[in-house]
Amino acid sequence: MIANRRDLLVLPDSLSYLDGACVACGFGTAYEALLRLDLSGRDRLLVVGLGPVGLAAGLLAKAMGVTDIIGADPSAERRELAERLGAATSTVSVAEGSEVDAAIDCSGAGAGQLSALQNTRRWGRVVLVGEGGRLDVDVSEAIIHRQLTIHGSWVTSTVNMADLLQRLDQWGLHPSDIVTHTFPLTAAADAYKLADSGASGKIGIVWQG
Repeated sequence: MIANRRDLLVLPDSLSYLDGACVACGFGTAYEALLRLDLSGRDRLLVVGLGPVGLAAGLLAKAMGVTDIIGADPSAERRELAERLGAATSTVSVAEGSEVDAAIDCSGAGAGQLSALQNTRRWGRVVLVGEGGRLDVDVSEAIIHRQLTIHGSWVTSTVNMADLLQRLDQWGLHPSDIVTHTFPLTAAADAYKLADSGASGKIGIVWQG
């Protein structure tokens, strides 16, 4: 693979190539979104959608000092994985009446995006990072009168990704912890099929041998 030198980042010795791959696709996206929420230990956070990006968001928020993280996902397997990894302090199939300070939607579904808005307290902050979905909302009731701050966030910059790599090293956090299955290049089709099932963590395609 040929890449521009300016796009290459130094991987700390404590992180594997699989860790780095997860940063480039998932953890970087989650980190950028969380930076926009300006989180602190005072915040109660709702993570809607516990796929790879949602798991990353929960783990990073915890490392950033958030102690109360609610994870919402209809998949029992993903809720169990989030709690086992420590990406959520509690999980629910559907978020109702949470009244959190901040919320991040990683589901990319209109229902999930609406849930993030509706379960954030007045004057709270919401970031939408999950791709896709159509959002049908009463703007006056759900946003204006409750004076929410809403961010859209898409991927991340190499500057913030480099910052994240150093912080992961300091925190002793390994993004590859969310990888539940790995496949060799020859079985890439099987890897994508499992990823599409929506019942696993991150899927890694690795060099065979």
